[in-house]
Amino acid sequence: MASWFYASEGKQQGPFPEGQFRDLISQGVVRPDTLVWTEGMAGWQKAAEIPGLVGGGPPMVPAGGPPMMGSGGYAGGGGEGSLAVDFGILEFTWRTLVLAIGSCFVIPVPWLFVWYTNWIVPCIKVPGRPNLSFTGSAMTLVPWFFGFIVLAIAIGVIGSTLLSNLLFIAQIVLYWLLIKWMIANLASNGQPLGLSFTGTVWAYVGWNLLFAISIITIIGWAWVAAAQMRWFCRSIEGTRREIVFKGSGLDILWRGIVAAILSSLIIPIPWVYRWIMNWFASQTVLAPRGSQGA
Repeated sequence: MASWFYASEGKQQGPFPEGQFRDLISQGVVRPDTLVWTEGMAGWQKAAEIPGLVGGGPPMVPAGGPPMMGSGGYAGGGGEGSLAVDFGILEFTWRTLVLAIGSCFVIPVPWLFVWYTNWIVPCIKVPGRPNLSFTGSAMTLVPWFFGFIVLAIAIGVIGSTLLSNLLFIAQIVLYWLLIKWMIANLASNGQPLGLSFTGTVWAYVGWNLLFAISIITIIGWAWVAAAQMRWFCRSIEGTRREIVFKGSGLDILWRGIVAAILSSLIIPIPWVYRWIMNWFASQTVLAPRGSQGA
């Protein structure tokens, strides 16, 4: 039996068995203009465009096609392989300078961050996910960001060490919320991917505290970073393919040392950043679920 998904307010709902999905149609939850998807379709379509779906006729028989990645509605085919990053050095340089200089004025930060993210996300190439994009709004960030600024100022006035430590934890929690928000707002070909980040806030805080402690060991941070990346990939749901990070701690260590040395020369920074991003992308692999344990 086919499993169906539909889009509501920019988010995918489902999967629903054929019978339950037809009940949603009869109840008016899924309307003729609602975008729907089932396995075998090349992308999202309006329910009215699918023969026999809204009219109550025989169910559409999918015409086959490439496997789909997500819990449903990703436009385009699936496919395995590693991610890649592609952007121009000059464009990266001027955009990064605008972001850095503009951030000094504090107030524009949410808008600058979304502007920069809207540029960098399409530079990430995902197998089977053409035209990756970001749909988040800066207004979502405004209460988080300015709430944190007010909290930081208040703690600075009080001058308590305990409160300063709590501010550090609050900052990590905000980063966790930012990750969840960013992943939930990824789209392909203009349609939401329906991804979600399910790593708990306590796990995220724990990983960051472990990373901070590991810096004392001089080199141990690299192995913690590799393990955290694997946890991060496992915590992304909404895909039939596994997201696997294959890089090792040693790989991260020597690249981190080289990047630090070259970045100290200032001019190579854009090339170093692209090199590091390309390596992390190449080590992030999409594979059939269960294949990594085989």
